[in-house]
Amino acid sequence: MIHEVDDALRDLVRAEVGGPGVDVVFEAPTRDWAARRNAPTVNLYLYDIREDLRQRARGRRNVYDEQGTVVARTLPPRYFKLSYLISAWTQRPEDEHRLLASLLRCFLRHEALKATDLGPELSAIGLPVPVTVALPPPEDRAFADVWTALGGELKPSLDLVVSAPVTVAPVYTAGPPVEEGLQVNFAEAPGAERTASGDRPGPARRRRNR
Repeated sequence: MIHEVDDALRDLVRAEVGGPGVDVVFEAPTRDWAARRNAPTVNLYLYDIREDLRQRARGRRNVYDEQGTVVARTLPPRYFKLSYLISAWTQRPEDEHRLLASLLRCFLRHEALKATDLGPELSAIGLPVPVTVALPPPEDRAFADVWTALGGELKPSLDLVVSAPVTVAPVYTAGPPVEEGLQVNFAEAPGAERTASGDRPGPARRRRNR
């Protein structure tokens, strides 16, 4: 699932922002990496993975075929937030700022990754993959801490969060649909008599002794 999100983000950045002269990588932007860089680069560093508990659902989910018939049932998928630290690397700070502005506009235009750009695993689930950018960080994390952990200097960056669904539950095959009404046949008890109207008499009531 993670590699499919990586591929979709790479294609999106290359198509709308990067251009032929800009590299798109997913490496950790450490000091050693920055020293080896020799071309304009957009770095999408995946630094955090955690479940989105707000989107956890209960119960079972129906699986339909092309005719709209329920063919199976399974548990709903669980969403996981993939947090990317996006930074631009060029020779001049002004060029980095322009590149970051283009990245910001790009992800503001796309509130979800297109289904046609997703890999087979995410496409098979058939659910949207939401994208948020530049939201305030959670209380337990600061972007400066990420740069400190990488051993580099604080640099202007964007925080991109992709909520990707994951299915791990077994699929239970559903039984065939009922096509006819319910029919109940009462077998005739031996020795039972019918009334003149053809109905069976009801059970005899016991008489109370007075």
